[in-house]
Amino acid sequence: MINVLSELYHTLESNPVLWMALTLSAYIFGQHLFKLTRFNPLFSPIIVAVVSIMILLLVFDIDYNTYFAGAGFIHFLLGPATVVLAVPLFEQRRKLVRLWLPVTVSLLVGSVVAILSVVAMGWAFGIRSDTLISLIPKSVTTPIAMGISAELGGLPDLTACLVVLTGILGSLIGRPLFRLFKIEDETVRGLSLGLSAHGMGTSSAFQISNRAGSFSGLAMGLTGILTAFLAPFLAIPFMQWLGL
Repeated sequence: MINVLSELYHTLESNPVLWMALTLSAYIFGQHLFKLTRFNPLFSPIIVAVVSIMILLLVFDIDYNTYFAGAGFIHFLLGPATVVLAVPLFEQRRKLVRLWLPVTVSLLVGSVVAILSVVAMGWAFGIRSDTLISLIPKSVTTPIAMGISAELGGLPDLTACLVVLTGILGSLIGRPLFRLFKIEDETVRGLSLGLSAHGMGTSSAFQISNRAGSFSGLAMGLTGILTAFLAPFLAIPFMQWLGL
């Protein structure tokens, strides 16, 4: 029986359908678990899916590159999925027009703080310069973050891991922090999650409301653009000033 399964695996190993099915199954499992735990943020579908796949890869000693070569199509869909976020944003266009100034200022200040705070903390903890550069775009959606990291001289693969960790942490602590500080405005919640936790934060924002998700998608997109422009002009000079 084991030999049969082993032969079947080696036959399907190079078939992307296997890894796509594995990824989708892990996410569906995460959705069911999320409902069973009464929407406990610790059991967010994304977190459960990531952990489940990690365990499977470790237990069965499957090389990550083998997995990603098959599941890469899902990664490709990140781009179209981000564009689709424009649909709920269009529905909120009237409110966005009224709030364009506070939204712009909030995203600009948030992007600057995200960049400079990472450099300052990296310097305080003695982090190597290439690792620190990889940390700078941690709050930006993965495709943009990896591009920024590569352009600045960081490690894109490390950046991708840090982006995922940031998204998981942001989606976990975002809503409890809103309750702690009594932040009830859906627009503010959405902008905060999109600015700090990109796609995973946006997923969490849509669980709050369609409006929160719309503004989170806006924040995610604009933060990526702002960081791409600001990082070279802020992070590198600040690092040089600190002697890094």
